[in-house]
Amino acid sequence: MTRILALHSYRGGTGKSNLTANLASSLAMGGARVCIIDTDIASPGVHVLFGLEPEQLGMTLNDYLWARCGIEEAAIDVGRRLRGPEGQAALVGPGALFLVPGSMRAADIARIVREGYDIERMNAGFQALGEALELDWLVIDTHPGLNEATLLSIAIADVLFLLLRPDRQDYQGTAITLDVARRLEVPRLELLVNKVLSSVDFATVREGIEAGFAATVAAVLPLSEDLLRNGSETVLVAASPAHPVSLVISELARGL
Repeated sequence: MTRILALHSYRGGTGKSNLTANLASSLAMGGARVCIIDTDIASPGVHVLFGLEPEQLGMTLNDYLWARCGIEEAAIDVGRRLRGPEGQAALVGPGALFLVPGSMRAADIARIVREGYDIERMNAGFQALGEALELDWLVIDTHPGLNEATLLSIAIADVLFLLLRPDRQDYQGTAITLDVARRLEVPRLELLVNKVLSSVDFATVREGIEAGFAATVAAVLPLSEDLLRNGSETVLVAASPAHPVSLVISELARGL
């Protein structure tokens, strides 16, 4: 049975898409069959981390939502694109990794923003994708904020990770989202604190946020110059598995 993992943040800039790609990759490298679906279709970007250019995307989530294709026809096998430290294949064994990207065509993005889309069709696509690809995990990269599509992703998630930075604006937005998720009775709901300065005591950050939100903090991740330097060129857990950020993400994956 396919389990659904949603990663969400109230505001943009939290590193959500990067973490989505890395966590999904870590699950696949651990032997699971995984598909990422980029539902941030007003500003898609997960495909960049797998070295895909816009002209390489083919069918996209947009095409499925407009009934131009089946959802599985928009799934790209990105597992073979994962490369280890020496450029070797990072995904070996039974694991598999797919991506359903959003369209990068300006006209498609404009149409989505202008007209919206059928939420029920999106939901049906989630279910069909899990069956067609025999997935262990469907990983949803959501659109920041709260809208109808986001509420759907939260409502159907088996696991929801809410990302926030140690920032007052993030705190307020996360509090709202957390309240919504609790009302929707998400089975497993945890916080991920990202982009924390290395000079800060991580244990203190964790304790303060857990106390403030009355919620579990699954991980505290540092603000990494290596990630900034990487510029979304590679998936860190594959290219640099011993990196401190990779180790935290791998531990998260094992906990799932």
